[in-house]
Amino acid sequence: MRRPVALIALTALAVAGCGDSNSPTAGPSTVPSSSTPVELPSQEPSTPASETPSPTASDTPTDSPSCIDQKLQSLTLREQAAQLIMTGIDASGMTSAQKAVVQKSGSVFLMGSSGSLAHTHTAMSAVNTAATVKGIRPLIAADQEGGQIQRLKGPGFDRIPAATVQGTWSSSKLTAQAQSWGSQLKQAGVNVDLAPVADVVPSSLKSQNAPIGQLDREYGNTPADASRGVQAFVQGMRQAGVATSVKHFPGLGRVRGNTDFSAGVVDNVTVRGDAYLQPFADGIKAGTSMVMISTVTYTKIDPKNRAIFSPTVIQGMVRGDLGWQGVVITDDVGAAAEVASVPAGARATRFVAAGGDIVINAKAGLTTTMVNALVAKAQEDKSFAAKLTSSVRRVLTLKQDHGLVSCG
Repeated sequence: MRRPVALIALTALAVAGCGDSNSPTAGPSTVPSSSTPVELPSQEPSTPASETPSPTASDTPTDSPSCIDQKLQSLTLREQAAQLIMTGIDASGMTSAQKAVVQKSGSVFLMGSSGSLAHTHTAMSAVNTAATVKGIRPLIAADQEGGQIQRLKGPGFDRIPAATVQGTWSSSKLTAQAQSWGSQLKQAGVNVDLAPVADVVPSSLKSQNAPIGQLDREYGNTPADASRGVQAFVQGMRQAGVATSVKHFPGLGRVRGNTDFSAGVVDNVTVRGDAYLQPFADGIKAGTSMVMISTVTYTKIDPKNRAIFSPTVIQGMVRGDLGWQGVVITDDVGAAAEVASVPAGARATRFVAAGGDIVINAKAGLTTTMVNALVAKAQEDKSFAAKLTSSVRRVLTLKQDHGLVSCG
């Protein structure tokens, strides 16, 4: 299912990760930087047993459909579309309005601050009950990077240092610590950490880089240093049974504007063969569960589309160059200023059309609009309908890998 990693390009632009908390920053400017194409190792990515896709019907000598096939056949088109939306809810628990939306969502991610681990566990049990449909439970995600980006705090949760600190540790120490943090998430009922950041911030640009550098979210100032931290973090979370998402492809380390607050952020530096993409490739080899795409426009890759809407970025680079056949997820497209000019429904349909899978939507009120748009597009366009089905299959496979799909 995962093809060997091939030659990849390294670049970066500015899009803040889900839920970045920083004051608005002006300026969609970038700093030129030379890029050196790097040929990546061609061996198969290491895939843990817990993340090995189950055999499909064509893989087994039986006429009975696979579990995933059974689930796909049982879901209505609207239920399939809902599997592609990750709706934002309060980390302390669903509001009544959010509960109504969660019942129509395939996944949720936590915003704001939580209480204790015990409180979070109780709140997430309610989320599981509300969002489970036909034996398919939700992905429950949090931004648990460390430093200024840590959603879940309080008794039971370690205070996680920033990535700039984690990056100074040995790989073995970081893996052990990440496994401990992941175990806490697991106990709290959270099965996805929307981390680690794979963006590389040059030391000369750190103070000007709003989405990553100013928040100390980078593991290092070179691709090699960042890769080491990314791999160790992914491996630790994987050992705890928690899914991860390397972000924000193809990179936010060399931009200035934060897309949570600024529109028109553009990366004029990153190219398809950029060396700064190495941490993403290494995160895949380490066993990440998802690749997150930024909302920035990369003019030297696809000047006409933001990365989340670009077939060149998603199909060409992520699925082609990196050989990634798993789940591709957006950065937030619900509340981010960068995509405010794009109709909510189109944010979902354009991403799926480009080859993506899960849409992160911080505004629960937009979820129904996004689901409706996916359904309408699939009903009128057979090609899009096929892409939607393929996306749902990837999402269900990921869920099955993490014990979230019950077949009988």
